[in-house]
Amino acid sequence: GQFEESGGGWVQPGGSLRLSCVATTFTLERYAIGWLRQSPGKEREGVSCISSSDLSTYADSVKGRFTISRDNAKNTVYLQMNSLKSEDTAVYFCARAASCEVYYYAGLAYRGEGTLVTVSS
Repeated sequence: GQFEESGGGWVQPGGSLRLSCVATTFTLERYAIGWLRQSPGKEREGVSCISSSDLSTYADSVKGRFTISRDNAKNTVYLQMNSLKSEDTAVYFCARAASCEVYYYAGLAYRGEGTLVTVSS
């Protein structure tokens, strides 16, 4: 696959997790890299994206709580998630795209398999 995601797990509401997305087959600094999430019975949701020029976007549902960043030297993008809520429970996966305007539409060949985040008490 394109990526290896890690950092998921179980956390109580209000807790924090940091997800990592390592690009394994390409140099990610040339691309926009986004995080998406999906939970059973729900539509896939675009969570956040960082462009090749380090501009970031966030879904309204996570603004002020999540922060995306990239470390090109490590070929890695991170998603710091704070103040987690039960509705953040989902499989989180990363995707590459030409720009943050289209990362939501990245096909399976351009996505990772994901890491599960469970927020519950």
